[in-house]
Amino acid sequence: FVSCQVEILDWKTKKQLCFLDKVEPNATIREIRLMFHRLYPQWYPARQSIKLDPKGKSLRDEEILQHLPVGTTATLYFKDLGPQIGWTTVFLIEYTGPLFIYFLFYFRMPFVYGLDERFTSSPHPVVNLACICHSFHYIKRLIETVFVHRFSHGTMPLRNIVKNCLYYWGFAAWLAYYINHPLYTPPSYGKKQINFAVIMFLLCEAGNFSIHVALSDLQRNGAKTRKIPYPTKNPFTWLFFFVSCPNYTYEVGTWISFTIMTQCVPVGLFTLLCFIQMTIWAKDKHCTYLREFKDYPSLRMPIIPFLL
Repeated sequence: FVSCQVEILDWKTKKQLCFLDKVEPNATIREIRLMFHRLYPQWYPARQSIKLDPKGKSLRDEEILQHLPVGTTATLYFKDLGPQIGWTTVFLIEYTGPLFIYFLFYFRMPFVYGLDERFTSSPHPVVNLACICHSFHYIKRLIETVFVHRFSHGTMPLRNIVKNCLYYWGFAAWLAYYINHPLYTPPSYGKKQINFAVIMFLLCEAGNFSIHVALSDLQRNGAKTRKIPYPTKNPFTWLFFFVSCPNYTYEVGTWISFTIMTQCVPVGLFTLLCFIQMTIWAKDKHCTYLREFKDYPSLRMPIIPFLL
């Protein structure tokens, strides 16, 4: 058994921050983070980015020192990621906002549409239905955050929460303003269009929830290693036969159905932005699966079966 020495440098200045002597070769990056934290208490493990190269990717917690391309003396680079916030807290903040912001417009508060329209209910039933569906969507997200999701990366930079909240909260206000506006007009094809959209909405919500449960089950007992998700007995998970990220497919379907239900241009624009963003995430995840698993199902596409 030959102990290792680990030198940690600042990623920008290349100045030595610490020198760890007699480190076991089977030590993980997480253990090295903890050693570094003991020397620099202000930089807790979640705040640390440890790299092999100053411009390279951060090493994962579970990576083992002796498996890295280093000798008996390893040179690693540290980058301060800034104050961090837990993903559970992030999602609770992001999703609680739209839930309550929407109600400000639904109940037509005096400062929204003017005194003449305060606390008046819309004459169109679809407005009430849209409020129920919008609320259901975000309540489901909050429940999933607390009881379903297991986060492989425990934190996110605190500065990102402002950007994320502006996106979710801002769009919720924009959608709600037009859907609950006194001059809002209902969908062109009436009840048929609305009923079709509601059925589609509920199916996509059920599908999205089913996928989240299936993905959560892959990480039971605190498992950190990535696994290939496969369809289960639940029919909603059968979309795994064709796409790598069916949760995004169902999410986009949810907003498409909400667009059909409300026939509102801002909702359509929000749906388009959601689709673009989720396609980027799905492609990235799909490439990661292909890179890590040689036996990854060849039929799968990132987000849309046989197409994209």
